[in-house]
Amino acid sequence: MHARMQDAMIYVRKYGRPGQFITFTCNPKLYVIAKEFMPGQSAYDRPDHIARVYHLKLGKLMNVITKGQVLGAVCCHMHTVEWQKRGLPHARILLLLCDKIEATEIDHLISAEIPDPSADPELYKIVTTNMIHGPCWLHYNYTSCHNSDGKCTREYPRDFLSETITESHCYLLYR
Repeated sequence: MHARMQDAMIYVRKYGRPGQFITFTCNPKLYVIAKEFMPGQSAYDRPDHIARVYHLKLGKLMNVITKGQVLGAVCCHMHTVEWQKRGLPHARILLLLCDKIEATEIDHLISAEIPDPSADPELYKIVTTNMIHGPCWLHYNYTSCHNSDGKCTREYPRDFLSETITESHCYLLYR
């Protein structure tokens, strides 16, 4: 781990601070994962299979980002894979792009909008099933994101915004 930190500091010295931080989480509901479970098994029972599929998916993502240049030319990148308490892997990825992304370009690259269910029902189902924080409200106060007041510590649900806000927060508030 210490050697990776030293490598990262060399990248920062040469190219500057990373501009993008991406978290890539395993989805145990993927068909390619779930089809291998025996009746009654879950992702927690097959860490070998989860790790193998996740490694392949992470490799594909890194190829799309670096070779496909979906965010632009990548000068260098680094990542580490961690295991969540639930037993699922997730990667923390840092990217240093050759051309920095300006704040005005964020809304063209990242969408945090819920798709129209009548225009694209399949995408709507994927987003609402896998990419929305919850359930997180009064009826589900046993979730880990609730404080002693019963409010979500991650500040959900959030207000809808017409454009991404980048100032005065360490995290972006997406459109």
